[in-house]
Amino acid sequence: QVQLVESGGGLVQPGGSLRLSCAASGSTIRINVMGWYRQAPGKERELVAVITSGGRTNHADSVKGRFTISRDNAKNTVYLQMNSLKPEDTAVYYCSLSQLGYDYWGQGTQVTVSS
Repeated sequence: QVQLVESGGGLVQPGGSLRLSCAASGSTIRINVMGWYRQAPGKERELVAVITSGGRTNHADSVKGRFTISRDNAKNTVYLQMNSLKPEDTAVYYCSLSQLGYDYWGQGTQVTVSS
């Protein structure tokens, strides 16, 4: 089993920044893909960004140039630096880890962008 624990969400004004963290523990292996997804009220869950254990990244078009995903393999932790936040970024953000054909999810952390 793999456990994912997110932190760093909260309330921020438009144009502000937040940094999300997600620590993985349990039966993780060296080769995996970690990522961030989000789900706004009344909408489906959508990809925000993913990163391989080798450091290759993919960001959704809606966040390119504003959000940056990174990871520390020694700490089994993935980060999401979010800058220039907009009200439409408001959502519950979920951390994910994929390995050996299985997907694991964190409990989610709320990000609210509002003045």
